[in-house]
Amino acid sequence: MKKTFISLIAFIIGVQFAQSQNYQIEQIDNPVDWVNPLMGTDSNPGLSNGNTYPVIAMPWGMNFWTPQTGNMGHGWAYTYNANKIKGFKQTHQPSPWMNDYGQFSIMPITGKLRFKQEERESWFSHKAEIATPYYYSVYLADHDITTEITPTERAARFRFTFPENDESYIIVDAFDRGSYVKIIPQERKIIGYTTRNSGGVPDNFKNYFVIIFDTDFEISNTFSEAELTNTLESTSKHAGAAIGFTTKKGQIVNAKVASSFISFEQAEINLEEIGDSDFNQLKEKGKAIWNKELSRIEIEGATANQIGTFYSCLYRSLLFPRKFFEFNKEGGIVHYSPYNGEVRKGYMFTDTGFWDTFRSLFPFLNLMYPELSAQMQEGLSNAYDESGWLPEWASPGLRNIMVGNNSASVVSDAYLKNGNLYKYDIENLYDALIHGANNEGPMTAVGRAGAPSYIKLGYVPFDIGLNETAARTLEYAYDDFAIYQLAKALKKPKKEIELYKKRSLNYKNLYDSEYKLMRGKDSKGDFRTPFSPFDWGGDFTEGNSLHYSWSVFHDVQGLIDLMGGEEEFVSQLDTVFSLPPVFGDKYYGGVIHEIREMQIANMGQYAHGNQPIQHMPYLYNYAGVPWKSQYWVRETMDRMYNPNADGYCGDEDNGQTSAWYVFSAMGFYPVAPATDQYVIGTPLFKKTTIHLENGKKIIINAPKNNRINRYINTMTFNGKSYSKNWLSHKELMKGAEIDFDMIDEPNKNRGINKEDFPYSLSNE
Repeated sequence: MKKTFISLIAFIIGVQFAQSQNYQIEQIDNPVDWVNPLMGTDSNPGLSNGNTYPVIAMPWGMNFWTPQTGNMGHGWAYTYNANKIKGFKQTHQPSPWMNDYGQFSIMPITGKLRFKQEERESWFSHKAEIATPYYYSVYLADHDITTEITPTERAARFRFTFPENDESYIIVDAFDRGSYVKIIPQERKIIGYTTRNSGGVPDNFKNYFVIIFDTDFEISNTFSEAELTNTLESTSKHAGAAIGFTTKKGQIVNAKVASSFISFEQAEINLEEIGDSDFNQLKEKGKAIWNKELSRIEIEGATANQIGTFYSCLYRSLLFPRKFFEFNKEGGIVHYSPYNGEVRKGYMFTDTGFWDTFRSLFPFLNLMYPELSAQMQEGLSNAYDESGWLPEWASPGLRNIMVGNNSASVVSDAYLKNGNLYKYDIENLYDALIHGANNEGPMTAVGRAGAPSYIKLGYVPFDIGLNETAARTLEYAYDDFAIYQLAKALKKPKKEIELYKKRSLNYKNLYDSEYKLMRGKDSKGDFRTPFSPFDWGGDFTEGNSLHYSWSVFHDVQGLIDLMGGEEEFVSQLDTVFSLPPVFGDKYYGGVIHEIREMQIANMGQYAHGNQPIQHMPYLYNYAGVPWKSQYWVRETMDRMYNPNADGYCGDEDNGQTSAWYVFSAMGFYPVAPATDQYVIGTPLFKKTTIHLENGKKIIINAPKNNRINRYINTMTFNGKSYSKNWLSHKELMKGAEIDFDMIDEPNKNRGINKEDFPYSLSNE
């Protein structure tokens, strides 16, 4: 009887838990309250659940702040399983793999003066930690101090609550590899600069900072390397400062901090962003800013997990590329050039890799933030003027990583979507695209590595001293398509237009009919032998042929034709999900984290944790089986994301993997940027209201939506029956109301006709 009673209780608890997981919340008032900045922080170099850190910042802020659990200069600045904090760091890090630049930290301590990171660190607990986009607080147990941070775009306020102690200090660490500090006691001020970076900077790079306190300094020391001195100024490989006070229990010490890449004077100007706001006022301003941006997309009828995941992903979609410009004393827009070291007028943005973000992050900005997108295009035009090239991975200047020439997509999609709304030098940008498309750059990740061979042969062969050549070819072909689209819009000469249209079909040169997959070739036209579709790397980038063979964003119909028709195409798509997650890792000499993330996901060969294949579930729409897209898109949303520290299934990558979720949850996705279309998946919520920048609204109704009802039965667009598998950007920007009738079994009669399929170049 006792066992039966216990079993009954367990059953009831289980039912209640299941119901709580499926309980839908109808209205969200403060979406920022649902954001978890710790989502994705439970990561390490061998397994990424996001490889994120808690970004305490304003949207696209020039400066971010984060608690620092890792050692100085380590890419994994904050990891969820760490239990000690070494400081609170101003950071510009786009990812742990790219590491950081312009970094320094602030750390309060009590007791004996210790300034080395391993001596000053303190135990902390997530139970005594509050992390929001606009506010961070944590209790430092070893020092009995609570530290709080609230930021602006280029400045921040700190609030330290001290215990009663005769030895209370604040350490300012300007980090190693060349730094400077100066204490100015009569002004309660510390100034300094840091030069620590991970590359991509000119020789004169410095991040200048100024910190102003509201409490007199009783002790003022600087340190140089491992030596503490009584001087007020230090220039060395590793400089820092320590100021001290006698504090009463609960005494608050406030600090205002700002920085500049231009000068100390400009840092003081940036400090004015705080104005007269005290800590709480600035915190509330920050909360209002985040709520305003997050409320641009309202969702109704979602579970708590879905809400937390959606708004955490939306938060990550509003961080990069960061603003790298400042406002001078006249209010003019200026920037330090990370390309030539000069101070120039105009916009500059940085810290993004187009190989990742051309896919959905930049299309998201073009949909939701066209004015900001235009400013980013101005910044790219400036980057071309200052470096002679468009960046493909900027942090803050040119970095030599990843493949492709995807600036072509970023530039073309922005102009094709919104170019008539804003004035910027699109002709200069077009010249930059043509230059990059036909020349090898100063490094393999700039311009097009293998460009002479690509132009001559129609592909990049693997026997010319380059790796990842099949990936390069496929991306170059799509990039040529983006140039073709822009050339048409700008009414370029017919011969030029036709050239890039022809080159955009170069993907066909690597198609192997035996395997029905893409395969590397040598300069004689022979396929690589031996060949395994499971081998990662080699001719491909962070993936294998099963992942990259779908990288024909602009001409899926052409790929279908190569494969022998829709039935064979669908079979190949199905195979990706049904094959076991076997792999070959000989190219890397071991299992890289992207491989491991595919292996453990239990989705076959589908590797959502990395970008090359993220669009693949949507491709069923091009072959008359849209219900399979609906199944796999929902499956990916449900299984690969959650709002917790292990919330991603691979690197988050500057908003790309987050923007995939945001788009997919709304019900559509930009498979082929530089076209007018979004491909329909399956909406996640009962209602989504998208507030466009032009004042129009897109309202998406799916009242029957739930965990089981993932399939579209019927659909209307502005009240009219709609059978197409895509939506037009142009029509959406006019405002729209879309109604979905969702059911639990696929409707195999909707979206099956050729006229319903999304755009393909072969159908022009």
